[in-house]
Amino acid sequence: MTQKQVNCPNCQKPLIWSKENEFRPFCCARCKLLDLGEWASGRMVVPADAEYDDSTAGDLEKD
Repeated sequence: MTQKQVNCPNCQKPLIWSKENEFRPFCCARCKLLDLGEWASGRMVVPADAEYDDSTAGDLEKD
């Protein structure tokens, strides 16, 4: 069986996608922590859909 090879999302180093890689999809603990730091600092975000924005949930009228 051929093992799937992917690139680390942080450093782009090729790695084998397997259960044995405890850091997947990252190649190592350093890349995993660097990515976490980007999210924690707010430099990486997932754009929100205005229709489902939680910040306006309190503005909805109750029936």
